[in-house]
Amino acid sequence: MNPQPLIRLQNITKVYYTDDLETHALAGVHLEIQTGEYVSIAGPSGCGKSTLLAILGLLDSPTEGQYWLDGQPVENLSLDERAGIRNRQVGFIFQSFNLIGDLTVFENVELPLSYRRGLSGAERRQRVAEALDRVGMGHRTRHYPSQLSGGQQQRVAVARALAGQPAILLADEPTGNLDSKNGEAVMELLRALHRDGATLCMVTHDPRFARHADRMVHLFDGRVVEDSVPA
Repeated sequence: MNPQPLIRLQNITKVYYTDDLETHALAGVHLEIQTGEYVSIAGPSGCGKSTLLAILGLLDSPTEGQYWLDGQPVENLSLDERAGIRNRQVGFIFQSFNLIGDLTVFENVELPLSYRRGLSGAERRQRVAEALDRVGMGHRTRHYPSQLSGGQQQRVAVARALAGQPAILLADEPTGNLDSKNGEAVMELLRALHRDGATLCMVTHDPRFARHADRMVHLFDGRVVEDSVPA
């Protein structure tokens, strides 16, 4: 018997309505992700990759279909409940880093933890220090984002995602704003986190980086057209 998947999507559909237009971003997606897996979601521009990631991260809701996260149905949760689960169970890594310019590296990583109930200041500081050490940025805690290269900023963004000790890391084109050398370094960092037991789901348009994952899910026109293990 398979263990219960960490993520289970059944018949997920997403339709955007604007004026007289209906845009079908996702059309009946079925997907399961097990704890400890590394899954890449690939496909052409506009195929629904980012929409799917937003639904996985509870930033958006499906028009139809069911979503279970760690065995719990999430589609009928209130906005507050969704925010709480997002803060505790999901770590986000964005293409544009999304660091706050007037906060230091340390303060950027600490910020999501400050919304956690029951976490003392000492625990927060320890988690931040450990996360920054894991991504090789422990020596830059007092710097500001503008004092860092793009590759360093993305490492800080990864640390911010890690500090919350989430059930799953969701990465949306994490190398999209980086040159090839920094992109490779960030991909190596994600691989190392996966080897340490992290569950990862990454959207990428780059087939080289998609092959870093255990599984490649290929979307086309809002549907899963392939779910395979890279050669």
